[in-house]
Amino acid sequence: MTAIPSFTGDANPYGGGDPYADYRTADFPFTQYANLADRQLGAGVIAANDEFFAQRENLLVPERAEFDPEHFGHKGKIMDGWETRRRRGVSAEHPWPTAEDHDWALVRLGAPGVIRGIVVDTAHFRGNYPQAVSIEAASVPGSPSPQELLGDDVKWTTIVPRTPVGGHAANGFAVSAEQRFTHLRVNQHPDGGIARLRVHGEVVPDPEWLSVLGTFDVVALENGGQVEDASNLFYSPATNTIQPGRSRKMDDGWETRRRRDQGNDWIRYQLAAQAQIRAVEIDTAYLKGNSAGWASVSVKDGEEGDWTEILPRTRLQPDTNHRFVLPAPAVGTHARVDIFPDGGISRLRLFGSLTEDGAARLAARHQELGG
Repeated sequence: MTAIPSFTGDANPYGGGDPYADYRTADFPFTQYANLADRQLGAGVIAANDEFFAQRENLLVPERAEFDPEHFGHKGKIMDGWETRRRRGVSAEHPWPTAEDHDWALVRLGAPGVIRGIVVDTAHFRGNYPQAVSIEAASVPGSPSPQELLGDDVKWTTIVPRTPVGGHAANGFAVSAEQRFTHLRVNQHPDGGIARLRVHGEVVPDPEWLSVLGTFDVVALENGGQVEDASNLFYSPATNTIQPGRSRKMDDGWETRRRRDQGNDWIRYQLAAQAQIRAVEIDTAYLKGNSAGWASVSVKDGEEGDWTEILPRTRLQPDTNHRFVLPAPAVGTHARVDIFPDGGISRLRLFGSLTEDGAARLAARHQELGG
């Protein structure tokens, strides 16, 4: 495992110019995984004990935090994050918060899954960030209320122990718990502000729900599909292609740099489980002058299987959703889309159903992870 860089202490006071000029960050080994706390997947910050200076919902805003040095309101400096008031002790003789004092926020993951790493971003919180953070996780079925999550019968597992963090920094934590979680409790000790929260991991869908659906998108992120690799990620992540819904703007899809050779670009996916694919959708929404010219789709069954083309190289139109019904179901565990020569697509949908073997393996993993 690559060592996780650690940041502690205050950042320098803001001195003007680019507010990110002295931001402390690093390449973390888990960020290739999808963000399970993505609002597009349905994540939300459903409760917090305090949000006096800045709202808890800011934690999951997809864009990076912004800073306006002149932005003040009736309660003080307005920050783009979640910020609580300063804690105080019980008396003049004991004016300091105790070691146990902390603020908390409850986060519902957009897609339950195994968490591989977490980024607690304190961007622009230079002298008002928490001294330390800790994070607990739980697996609770259905749609529990905050009161239910805070009940004594919910089992919380510490996945990030109380750890010092730095101000104006991306604080990363690798997570080793091989369990399926649905909710987080983010604690900041004793108080302060956090700009953004990112929860990277692998989606583990509910096999009973997929069984009831019957036919569904077997490569969709919310159903357990994931991107394994891609030829080029210059403008946007390949994971965008399996996000819910249609693309809303150009950078909500996948776009590659312009090729100056005779090659082509591609994305390789792992499906939710072994599935029979019966229909394909390739969407180029909002890619008007830079959509792929042509595309093909292939599948293989198992890691060592051979690639079989199920959609031959086909002309694509800009800003258009293309639908293809396959002449016969294609069985596979992995898929690959090739675009020619470059450009991008916004979404790939592979509609089908799990095979008996695929459903059994998915159910076994779900049970193994405590789902």
